Amino acid sequence: MREYLLTLCITAAVTYLMTGPVRKFAIVAGAMPQIRARDVHREPTPRLGGIAMFFGLCAGLLVADHLRNLNAVFSNSNEPRALLSGAALIWLIGVLDDKFEIDALIKLGGQMIAAGVMVMQGLTILWLPIPGVGLVALTQWQGTLLTVALVVITINAVNFVDGLDGLASGMVCIASAASFLYAYRIWYSYGIEAAAPATLFAAILMGMCLGFLPHNMHPARIFMGDSGSMLIGLVLAAGAISITGQIDPDAMNLFSGSERNTVHQMVPVYIPLLLPLTIIAVPAADLVLAIVRRTWRGQSPFAADRGHLHHRLLEVGHSHSRAVLIMYFWSALIAFGTLAFSVNSASMWIVLGIAALSAVGLVLLLLPRFTPRAPRWAESLVPPRYRRRRRAALVAEAEAAMEAAVAYEAQAAQEPQEGVREHRAPVAAGVSGVNGATAIGTRARFLDRRKAESSR
Repeated sequence: MREYLLTLCITAAVTYLMTGPVRKFAIVAGAMPQIRARDVHREPTPRLGGIAMFFGLCAGLLVADHLRNLNAVFSNSNEPRALLSGAALIWLIGVLDDKFEIDALIKLGGQMIAAGVMVMQGLTILWLPIPGVGLVALTQWQGTLLTVALVVITINAVNFVDGLDGLASGMVCIASAASFLYAYRIWYSYGIEAAAPATLFAAILMGMCLGFLPHNMHPARIFMGDSGSMLIGLVLAAGAISITGQIDPDAMNLFSGSERNTVHQMVPVYIPLLLPLTIIAVPAADLVLAIVRRTWRGQSPFAADRGHLHHRLLEVGHSHSRAVLIMYFWSALIAFGTLAFSVNSASMWIVLGIAALSAVGLVLLLLPRFTPRAPRWAESLVPPRYRRRRRAALVAEAEAAMEAAVAYEAQAAQEPQEGVREHRAPVAAGVSGVNGATAIGTRARFLDRRKAESSR
């Protein structure tokens, strides 16, 4: 465990330290697209954050290769090299897309090629544990097609959900944490060395996301772009493929005791079949809904719109940060709920806990529909925004400030414009509402420059 944690920390540190220089490089390279209709940020923000994440991936694999226990993963399996080669290819395609906006079909072809490269090096699904049937061995073509399909679906699901600051990296970090705990349990409790690569991939993926999140939380100073979203989607899919189709369930020695006990003991065997789907349940649901919605309207499934789940949360009335936290909550509930069920499937408390948390999640979704008001005797016990008198005072102050602003604008319009230089209050960099201001300078300076140019 210490070596896994060391690999995670080094990956996070390299990703965090490289994101600042990568941000400056993205600004110089012009990887700052204009604001689109579906975007929720207000200022052009540099992309190419996937470059820093790829450096973190390389650093994590390099460190793990030189550790005493994790070195066996590289000597006994070719999966880390397969992951690195596929990740390098998908990362290069993402960098080109962040800079030049390549066609969606070209990106889809690149995703399939990257998945094929990993399959050629041994990272593929060999068999599937199916409930009621048992262990089903797959032919080479069946395993290849299933592996490519899982990689492409996971990459696009993560790419589709990357619409708010810190959303994709946080959700993938939660998913990789659940995958790490499951894979480590299989490797440590059952002594199955084939689970070590999936454990390593999950630890590195957590480090990549944790190192990038401080730069990507709202208001984001840099976006990961397709170079980052497709990269972490491929690493997530690689770990799911390794833990699902590379481990022989017979090695767990679960077929013992009565039939009822065997059914409960076999749950950890079937969980690898479900865990890759549950850890991306929210992005996958968003992907399916987007395809159905766009096809129903007669549009291309790859046409961008503002109908994603995070856009709907903003339309309901949630703030940017609250919408991201709600998505985090549902991802963690699905992933860790499935993980807890795999540990003890016979416990009714786990089912009741998941049901209670689901009810809490529904309440959080409906919060903007009502504005709670505390009774007068309890106003001293609640935050100021729930106090009637305090709220009325804030409304009055806001109305007075707006009237003062209108009067000031009317007075400024009556003054002679020639020879009078307009004074503007400086805008502080990094304040909510001026997302990306640190990348291009303050807004007032650009407005003055445009006025000076138009007066010639």
